[in-house]
Amino acid sequence: MRRGKLRIYLGAAPGVGKTYSMLSEGHRRVERGTDCVVAFVEHHSRPRTEVMLHGLEVIPRRNVEYRGTSFTEMDVDAVLARRPTVALVDELPHTNVPGSRNAKRWQDVEELLAAGIDVVSTVNIQHLESLGDVVESITGVRQKETVPDDVVRRADQIELVDMSPQALRRRMAHGNIYKPDKVDAALSNYFRPGNLTALRELALLWTADRVDEYLQEYRTEHRVSKIWGSRERIVVGLTGGPEGRTLIRRAARLAEKGAGGEVLAVYISRSDGLTAASPKELALQRTLVEDLGGTFHHVVGDDIPTALLAFARGVNATQIVLGVSRRRSWQYLFGPGVSATVARESGPDLDVHIVTHDEAGRRGGLSAARGARLGRTRTVWGWLVGLAGPALLTLLLSTAMPAVGLANDVLLYLTLTVAAALLGGLKPALASAAAGSLLLNWFFTPPIHELTIADPRNIVALAIFVGVAISVASVVDLAARRTHQAARLRAEAETLSFLAGSVLRGETTLEALLEQVRETFSMESVVLLERPDETAPWARVAAVGHRPCERPDDADVDMPVGDHLALALTGRVLPAEDRRVLGAFAAQAAVVLDRQRLVGAAEEARRLSEGNKIRTSLLAAVSHDLRTPLAGIKASVTSLRSDDVEWSERDRAELLEGIESGADRLDHLVGNLLDMSRLETGTVTAVIRETDLDEVVPMALLGVPEDSVDLDIPETLPMVAVDRGLLERAVANIVENAVKYSPPGHAVLVAASALADRVELRVVDRGPGVPDEAKDRIFGAFQRYGDAPRGEGVGLGLAVARGFVESMGGTVTAEDTPGGGLTMTVGLRRAEGNPPPPATATATATATAASAPGGSGAVYARRRAERPA
Repeated sequence: MRRGKLRIYLGAAPGVGKTYSMLSEGHRRVERGTDCVVAFVEHHSRPRTEVMLHGLEVIPRRNVEYRGTSFTEMDVDAVLARRPTVALVDELPHTNVPGSRNAKRWQDVEELLAAGIDVVSTVNIQHLESLGDVVESITGVRQKETVPDDVVRRADQIELVDMSPQALRRRMAHGNIYKPDKVDAALSNYFRPGNLTALRELALLWTADRVDEYLQEYRTEHRVSKIWGSRERIVVGLTGGPEGRTLIRRAARLAEKGAGGEVLAVYISRSDGLTAASPKELALQRTLVEDLGGTFHHVVGDDIPTALLAFARGVNATQIVLGVSRRRSWQYLFGPGVSATVARESGPDLDVHIVTHDEAGRRGGLSAARGARLGRTRTVWGWLVGLAGPALLTLLLSTAMPAVGLANDVLLYLTLTVAAALLGGLKPALASAAAGSLLLNWFFTPPIHELTIADPRNIVALAIFVGVAISVASVVDLAARRTHQAARLRAEAETLSFLAGSVLRGETTLEALLEQVRETFSMESVVLLERPDETAPWARVAAVGHRPCERPDDADVDMPVGDHLALALTGRVLPAEDRRVLGAFAAQAAVVLDRQRLVGAAEEARRLSEGNKIRTSLLAAVSHDLRTPLAGIKASVTSLRSDDVEWSERDRAELLEGIESGADRLDHLVGNLLDMSRLETGTVTAVIRETDLDEVVPMALLGVPEDSVDLDIPETLPMVAVDRGLLERAVANIVENAVKYSPPGHAVLVAASALADRVELRVVDRGPGVPDEAKDRIFGAFQRYGDAPRGEGVGLGLAVARGFVESMGGTVTAEDTPGGGLTMTVGLRRAEGNPPPPATATATATATAASAPGGSGAVYARRRAERPA
């Protein structure tokens, strides 16, 4: 049975039209006669999207009971039984309700694909697993529902659904995405222009990378070696000389002329030792190319022009930048040089730029090591000289110079033997010595044309000839092998020097290190495998290249690293001498893996340390709230005990009521103080429970005047996962701070709304506001902004609030209020299994107008939910 094909509409942000595009594709396929059904679509009560469902067959959803509530999910069994040709499945990263067939919807889709059903689905860029940290740093929101990148990358088609931030915000303001009561919160939080621009860039870059992967796979499968100039990729050939910096800057300027230009600097280390680059200079050039946004590559190749062209074609480069040769004029007698050879063999699809520089014609700086390895050409010439040379010399001596004497004959044959040794090494030299001795005996040693020697002096001469020939050949061959060994070791040392330097500097990620291994040894794929023990299956830690293997047994080369790690390579079998360098790479891979894990542990330790520091400071800060109720209690008690005043029953009741209220507030504060004390010692954690905001927020407003706050908590708001005591104290501090800075006659608005997987509580004031550069500082301990009176707190309220909220996994941020003022936004996690509010829920609304300080005349709508008594 064939596997179904997956098509994904990738959205740059929520609301750009992924579901609409998917449904449009469904209508197109139905019009073409394709059996297409809607397996699951969430229209979110958007009229335009809901209309698109008309005319399409919808598979009924399956009801799932969880914690006494009924939810609907995609009915996988019903779709498999219906067996359509194409199924439309919305929201691929969705987490299914506990008790469902699979934990994630993408796992449901895998079942449909395995059954041969084509699937069209949707994903937002922020839901990709690898981008979770990046998205959180941009938006401040951690996406709980994610999908592995590999699931999306395996899709047969990926189509980007994009929209400019301005157009998306206009669509939002028109009510085409969220209900009107959620628009204000969305525009001022997640849908800020900066957030949308950053998400759009992420989507474009991720899609571009995927397109590059598609292109590379196609070129590999179809054996395409011709350059396809889909984007400007400029390869800079470095020699390790000082001119490399000039070449890198020149390449960077070329890349800037076109959008999406990319610079790849490559240094080719020859194993025959013909170049000796300065490690310091290469390190400087590596830093320069990385600072300019390019990448640095180190490749080992015997033939520099061939290796450079192979690298350029392998990365689908469009241009190569090389420097003018540093050879002197007479050195061109030995060949045209690297630049001229690359230019001649590049072909019409690869442009070569030869850049002049100050080092042209200066050979100093790169030393030449002659005769490092003999090579095939020299070996052939060695055998020709060793075998054909004595025959030609015999012919010459027999015809043209018949009477030069045996001593001279021996010296001439010895010269040929030395030449054969210099060219081809030991074996051609030995063959030349043997042939020469036989020819000397047959043609020039009496008796002629017989393999006998009459004169003993001639025997000594031939023996000396053979001995000298063998000795010279042995010395030359040993020198060649030693030189080759030294050159190879130098190449290995250069590779290991680059490797160690980048690892020690912490610049190399595990994937980058594996890519360096793949490039160095010209392999198809490299993967680092790990298993907890000898009986457990191998798991992939990191991989690069095309189709990495899953087990060391499936690899062409495997290098164990300890008992539980292995580096596996596919592509070709490496010679034994290369495994030493590969072993160093494997050891460094283990070091990088350990370092990444240590960095993660250190980050966790840092987070815990900061949390403890926050808890310590907050514990000390809460004490500043104890004085107010104590002062009220003491004043009331002192008044009641005074004999100078005769109190009426009404006055006594008011004083007693004040004492009771202060005692209750003091008891509440002491309880929170004790809880924080236990948090500091690690004996207790925040008690997270499902809570309605309308049960907590009103309690937090008891300490402010009744007419100073307008409250808007919709009845349909989802429950949140919080510690009620901590949240109450945090909200009280934020509201008290807002009331303190609000001008007379302008009430503070406390409103809540749901957004994605969180609930936001916004405290909006019309005060003087806070500049952008001070918005983070106001959350520090003992921070007071502006000209607040000294008697109104010591600047700990907001620090306490942020600490409490973050201890519950929430966030507190400050933003400008449109029209003037400050808006404090408290982001809280929605309770697990708590469904989004139903679209049919209604609430009565009343409007309260408030004039902005700047004369903008902004009007805030205050909706009060009608609740049963």
